[in-house]
Amino acid sequence: MYTIVRFNAAQVAERLEEFIALLQNVVDDGASIGFLPPLSAEEAAHYWRGVIRLLEQTPQILLAALEDDRVVASIQLEPCMKKNGSHRAEIQKLMVHTAARRKGIARALLEAIEEQARQLGRELLVLDTREGDVAEQLYQSAGYKVAGVIPQYARSANGQLDGSVFYYKKFD
Repeated sequence: MYTIVRFNAAQVAERLEEFIALLQNVVDDGASIGFLPPLSAEEAAHYWRGVIRLLEQTPQILLAALEDDRVVASIQLEPCMKKNGSHRAEIQKLMVHTAARRKGIARALLEAIEEQARQLGRELLVLDTREGDVAEQLYQSAGYKVAGVIPQYARSANGQLDGSVFYYKKFD
């Protein structure tokens, strides 16, 4: 069984090695989240230290799923800080460790981060994923609509340029 917890900067720092391992696992498995495999521990640590700074300095939100008190998944929410965007936020970096998949963790994290967005008064969520990725099924079944596709948006591990699908969800 797993639990979903909101992490602050200090808590991420305390579990930095677990977050590094999560990021390395999903990237090395082919996740298109801004990195290419093989992902070094140093590069993963650099990323998470940046997240820690964001959590300290901005209203960024990080949720993680814990299984047997170990970080097995995470998701982030970046509320737009522009005056004309105070109604929206971007969902980022939904990651589930390969050993923790097929348990409903991704959907639970998505629902939990949506609730965080609602509590912040955000009415519009946006996110993107690689075209053809299995995550598209999750987002579509959760009510996200396709805004469009940008072809050749990101490079994959094999060197191929893949399109990215941009999604949005409006709360009533």
